[in-house]
Amino acid sequence: MTRTYQATGINLKSQALGETDKIITILTKEMGLIRAIAPGSRKHNSQLGGRSAMFVVNELLISPGKSSQPGKPSLARIAQAEIIKTYPGLSKDLGKLAASQYLAEIVLCQALSDYPQEELYELLNEHLQRLEALPKSTSVVAHLAQGVFHLLALAGIAPQVQFCCLTQHPLSPDSHNPNWQVGFSITAGGAVCLQAWEQLRKRTEQQTQAQDHYSEMENSPELNYERVFHLQDLPKISHRLDRKELKMLQYLSQPEIMQIEAAANSGWLTVEQILRQYAQYHLGRPIRSATLIDSYFAANHDAIV
Repeated sequence: MTRTYQATGINLKSQALGETDKIITILTKEMGLIRAIAPGSRKHNSQLGGRSAMFVVNELLISPGKSSQPGKPSLARIAQAEIIKTYPGLSKDLGKLAASQYLAEIVLCQALSDYPQEELYELLNEHLQRLEALPKSTSVVAHLAQGVFHLLALAGIAPQVQFCCLTQHPLSPDSHNPNWQVGFSITAGGAVCLQAWEQLRKRTEQQTQAQDHYSEMENSPELNYERVFHLQDLPKISHRLDRKELKMLQYLSQPEIMQIEAAANSGWLTVEQILRQYAQYHLGRPIRSATLIDSYFAANHDAIV
């Protein structure tokens, strides 16, 4: 692209460049993820100063950069920016800000460049708006967990929590059994019926023993054929969930968090950590902002109740 173009985008990341500039990473509806220089944005009273802040939504006029080195990509430049939306409430609450940065990190892992990302753009803005509107008495962690789940669902990698990953049978917590549990396997992609898992474990052990037995006999002259074994992989159980935790995970696919019972329950910290480990595994990188969630809500336990 050689001509100046317009785009609507939200700032997700920034870094200093030289003495007065910034490099802004922006999620745009029209062009996906772009990195652009905001010239002079670190100067006092710069017009681009506030417009280059985190989670500011701008109507942008972008000028493609010109590389001085052959074969090396150049950075675009922000020629003009007009604010259309901000989220001032996020910066006023450390818990909300940490949750917003967490969601932004996942978006940065998912977003494509030079490709429209309107659904991702709209989904992120929707969850930022929900976080900002929360009263302090409402659980930030519950809304964070739902935002993570929705982003993973948009990418097609949300954990399967309505059905067993092994049998594909529906999972329904037994309300009459206080000790009822279900497994959760990160590698298998979601919830696993523990009874089905145990049956698979025993079957796998039996097949392995049989395979070892026939391997010892393979040089016997009485055997003139080869036995082939097909072993189903036994997924590792990462967590064991009780009735409430599975129900919380199942409700995350709903459009509104208000449909979740006891949204301010501290059990959401456990659910968030399960989703975090799942997301980090499937995205292939750590979520650095998650440490802020740990430190903030551990020190401010009342913030989640």
